[in-house]
Amino acid sequence: MSASPSVPAPDDDPLARERSHLAESRSALRAMREDVESLDIADVTANWVNAQILARQIDERIKALADLSHTPLFFGRLDYLHAPGAERAEGAEGERFYIGRRHVHDSDGDPMVIDWRAPVSQPFYRASKKDPMDVGLRRRFGYTGGDLTAYEDEHLSDPAEAARTSKLLQREIERPRVGPMRDIVATIQPEQDEIVRSGLGGTVCVQGGPGTGKTAVGLHRVAYLLYAHRERLARTGTLVIGPNRSFLHYIEQVLPALGELAVQQATVDDLVGHVEVTGTDDAPAAVIKGDARMAEVLRRAVYSHVTLPTEPVMVVRGSRRWRVPAHELETIVKELLDRGIRYGAAREALPQRIAHAVLVQMERSGEAPDDRVQDAVARNTAVKAAVKQIWPPVDPARLVLRLLTDADFLAEHADGILTEEERGTVLRAKPVRSVRSAKWSAAEAVLIDETTDIVQRTHSLGHVVLDEAQDLSPMQYRAVGRRCTTGSATVLGDLAQGTTPWATRSWDEALAHLGKADGVIEELTAGFRVPTDVITYASRLLPHIAPGLTPVASVRENPGFFAVRAVTGTAEVVAACRELLANEGSTGLIAADDRVPDLERALAEAGIGHLAPGEETTADTRLTLVPASLAKGLEYDYVVLDEPRAVVDAEPDERTGLRRLYVSLTRAVSGLIVTHSTPLPDQLAPEEPAVA
Repeated sequence: MSASPSVPAPDDDPLARERSHLAESRSALRAMREDVESLDIADVTANWVNAQILARQIDERIKALADLSHTPLFFGRLDYLHAPGAERAEGAEGERFYIGRRHVHDSDGDPMVIDWRAPVSQPFYRASKKDPMDVGLRRRFGYTGGDLTAYEDEHLSDPAEAARTSKLLQREIERPRVGPMRDIVATIQPEQDEIVRSGLGGTVCVQGGPGTGKTAVGLHRVAYLLYAHRERLARTGTLVIGPNRSFLHYIEQVLPALGELAVQQATVDDLVGHVEVTGTDDAPAAVIKGDARMAEVLRRAVYSHVTLPTEPVMVVRGSRRWRVPAHELETIVKELLDRGIRYGAAREALPQRIAHAVLVQMERSGEAPDDRVQDAVARNTAVKAAVKQIWPPVDPARLVLRLLTDADFLAEHADGILTEEERGTVLRAKPVRSVRSAKWSAAEAVLIDETTDIVQRTHSLGHVVLDEAQDLSPMQYRAVGRRCTTGSATVLGDLAQGTTPWATRSWDEALAHLGKADGVIEELTAGFRVPTDVITYASRLLPHIAPGLTPVASVRENPGFFAVRAVTGTAEVVAACRELLANEGSTGLIAADDRVPDLERALAEAGIGHLAPGEETTADTRLTLVPASLAKGLEYDYVVLDEPRAVVDAEPDERTGLRRLYVSLTRAVSGLIVTHSTPLPDQLAPEEPAVA
């Protein structure tokens, strides 16, 4: 690794030359932006609509060319050995490529920085001593803020140079941060890159323990797919789904560093927001409402509204009467039912089918009706009345409410699916006057979404990234799957971190509910974020929460700071926070939700400011007070975990509580202090390390 001398000498100082290239690249990027800003579209648009579309495209281009001053424009360099051709890797003899977050070219159009997603950039992530991929030199750059401060070389084709771990890479993974999630594009690993660059057509499920980079993989993947299939995904759409708004706010700060400024994000609750969620379910009711069997109950309930006709339809046109007998109407209805199309689509087709039967009679009588006549017959009062009686409209929310309040209606359509006890569990104890006055729970909103899809098909996107997927119920998986029936998905999660009573038991089962049973399951076991001592301690819980999962093996050279301390009150917890705040970077204080108010008061009395989850840390305020229920997906340089037993006891069952504890233990990047005044859970206590 090189460091800058006190007096740079550009001719013989590599670091000074690289800094010069960075300055020139930033200047070229600024020129690219100015070129777009100076475009005059007054004479090239035919009308106002075209002008608006082109202006919006130019505005988006200007935003994409923004220079993010604190994000490295490039983070690596590749020097290829040979010219392209004859099975060689892409790249000209002696030519080098700077790898960064976006493409930059000079005034002649020659590349100064290559987008990390381009094919020529792939060897930066995948080249190795065993397979150098025609790369002679791989250079990594180190930054402080936006300033290039160091570099490190790896001579892949030099047999005399032994394979070693990149010091800069280790430093980038371990470096403390203040502000948004660390720049992750430079730290992606070969096994992660294979997942990132896999094709758009297939669904990939990534099982990864804490710190294995599964969220980084998901964000890289959506950025890569938007680069490689931009036109297609511009038409079909992409979506990143996270567990809560705090988590989405946390990750959205990373996407610009990956070259993407506008990626749609949502929670599952956002997707199914047909009604306002103001109520809650107890765990047993939520589990049954989230069970995939409810889909068949809902389907039965919807189609129970269809009644076979017993009376003919008489259509009067002028002086003529046309009669469609009941048996012919019955045949039409049965054919529509057998086709298995959506309830609403079949209802829309029914009047046209009846009108067609009338037109056949007209033709037999010597008339020559056309499509306009058929449409007129379909709108006939008698036909509309028959359709309303045979195939009435269904309001999804009203139907779900009836199922949850009418015991006989539920029993009829859940017969053979739900037991009597299960039906009693989901029935509401008190009557509800109307859909509007009902206090809907999150699980019931998903039922309404399922019913809505039975009535009318849900719009499908080209690709969906689903993070923290292990916490979804089968019905929630179905809700997500409806959004990518014609597209693909990237599913990210860790079975050991499932903290809902309905948490996923296996990824095969989850993919089946998602409608992607042919998805490929990949497992990441190399831990880059959590220090060795911390992940080793947390892994004691694995046999109790996810038997069979491979423990994460930390690749961090720094074991990290770790201590377990018996305390007598909140004052010592606050002291532990103050101790960790003496280090550079962010600190999280994680506690059971009902202990948060006491800790808030203790921090205020001590004069220590703090943030809520999702709020960005600053140089002045680096402590975040995190309820354990919101800790998932977040990370901090240092963590104080308060009262592990309280975290466990706050959950409805011990396994879920231990999983919540596993999540809370693994949020630290550099150090962890566990404080407790009550005994530790038995799963941790027997092998407790020496008290620090």
